[in-house]
Amino acid sequence: MSDPDATRSELPTLREQRRDELRRRLSDTATALFLERGFGGVTVAEIAAACGVTEKTVFNHFRTKESLLVDRWDDTIAALGTALAAPDVPVVDSTVRLLDRELDFLTERGTATATTMRRVARFGQLLWSTPELVDHNQRGLQRLTTAALAALATRFATSTHDPATRITAYAVAGLVQVFYASVARHVTTHDAQRCRRAVRRDVRRAAQQLRAGVVG
Repeated sequence: MSDPDATRSELPTLREQRRDELRRRLSDTATALFLERGFGGVTVAEIAAACGVTEKTVFNHFRTKESLLVDRWDDTIAALGTALAAPDVPVVDSTVRLLDRELDFLTERGTATATTMRRVARFGQLLWSTPELVDHNQRGLQRLTTAALAALATRFATSTHDPATRITAYAVAGLVQVFYASVARHVTTHDAQRCRRAVRRDVRRAAQQLRAGVVG
């Protein structure tokens, strides 16, 4: 029989629920305003006012203006570290599985409507056409590479300076880049199933190449 006190301790408190709800509201409001007026056309103060909070409150939840729009790097990096730590699953397979879950999120497991996919496409266009957001994502990718390197060094009992460990971490990061480039290309179809199939195909082709070795 499970311990009811232990179960209760695992449930989010009312304070945590309110914090998470406010964080989602801030991010959703910021995203809507950015899509409507562009990233540079909206201030953090305006986002705060739209949500009925202070600018300081916004920065209590998000470190930067950019992270209001792109806030999944922390979760992705943490999930990748956990995935790479599993010694019974090959590194490439772990990464592919993680990217499949991210694709499920973006396409709602292939059930997203055309309207939703158009919004995802507009979101992507904003990300890839705004210098501040491009820089933010580059920093996110660097953090992901560093986290992958640390996880792999632990897994292989090597140093983060070990050449084989480093090239493996870079390969993992490269697979992530292939994923996002493929999403950017195929989300413009506005068809969730078609996008999902195409991205999965691209990722698996890249993964197979990693397993086979460098071309040439």
